[in-house]
Amino acid sequence: MPDGTTPGSAARSTGPIGGADRAEIEVDGVAMVRLLGPQDRLLTTIEKQYPDVTVHVRGNHVTLEGETREVRAARTLVDELVTMVRDGADLGPVDVTSSARILDRGEGSPAEMLSQVILSSRGKVIRAKTAGQRAYVDAIDENTITFGIGPAGTGKTYLAMAKAVQALQRKEVERIILSRPAIEAGERLGFLPGTLTDKIDPYLRPLYDALNEMMDPEIVPKLLATGTVEVAPLAYMRGRTLNNAFVVLDEAQNTTPEQMKMFLTRLGFGTRMVVTGDITQVDLPAGASGLRLVTRVLDGIDDIHFARLTSDDVVRHSLVGRIVDAYSEYDEQQQARRFERDQRDAARGDSARDGANRAERRGHTPQDRRPPWQRGR
Repeated sequence: MPDGTTPGSAARSTGPIGGADRAEIEVDGVAMVRLLGPQDRLLTTIEKQYPDVTVHVRGNHVTLEGETREVRAARTLVDELVTMVRDGADLGPVDVTSSARILDRGEGSPAEMLSQVILSSRGKVIRAKTAGQRAYVDAIDENTITFGIGPAGTGKTYLAMAKAVQALQRKEVERIILSRPAIEAGERLGFLPGTLTDKIDPYLRPLYDALNEMMDPEIVPKLLATGTVEVAPLAYMRGRTLNNAFVVLDEAQNTTPEQMKMFLTRLGFGTRMVVTGDITQVDLPAGASGLRLVTRVLDGIDDIHFARLTSDDVVRHSLVGRIVDAYSEYDEQQQARRFERDQRDAARGDSARDGANRAERRGHTPQDRRPPWQRGR
């Protein structure tokens, strides 16, 4: 069996002919619709990853034709995908692009790296889908406090909550505490009607939604009623000591430095904390983010880990990653322009000071344009 194949699949290559190559893969024991996706969506994604490779599928036979190096890379990707499907993974376009990226960077086997199941609920399996997400999940297991920092769509909060539910099910903790600051995203909603709970619920709704996805919706209200699961705004954390709990702070970029310090010092025995946020989306009026500051204050301390996710880890629509990259490029350009402007202003200031110093050495100021006989001599 040639290198790059997996049990249950076979690949043979006709060898390079004028720089071209051909590989045939026979897939056994796997439904082709699970490998190729509805309307062959995954097949289309494979072709986008390797545009110089032509892919033909007939029955359970996959034929790859194209430039030798690209064919070999595409064959390895298909074999990894077959292994993932055989292990029970439901593949999506993100799995294909992430697997191709892992292979291109030589980071190991995607089937091994992305096969760890965090949680299984109502037929839905939650697992890391990128190398960055896998490193983030591993950091949560290995550290008492983990910071998940990255753009929208990278699964920061979702994976943290999945680990919290997993820890509760395994009886590693006695309760889950989910919190976030009650800050509007650049809007002023005014006075909301209803009780205090009614006023706070809109800010915490994303956490409730994620809980209902990961647990039986009939159980969630009971856990909330008994305090086994608590969803509370950050303001309610002051004065508490949180023991034997899994605590998740979401949208942490909207905490002030004082709030961040207050939250982290709630840590009690047997407790793990995960703090998530995107430092590029701060909604605080003054813009002084506690999450941005804490990356400098606590960097290098044992048992505290900063996991940084990027646009490569976005698992939403493929456009989200491109939007994140476009805004990052725009921000870098704006910073470069500000730096150049500051440099020019500094240069003008230095020039003006040099002129004033020369004038002072001559005994008069630059503004003194009168003839010598009119300068009080």
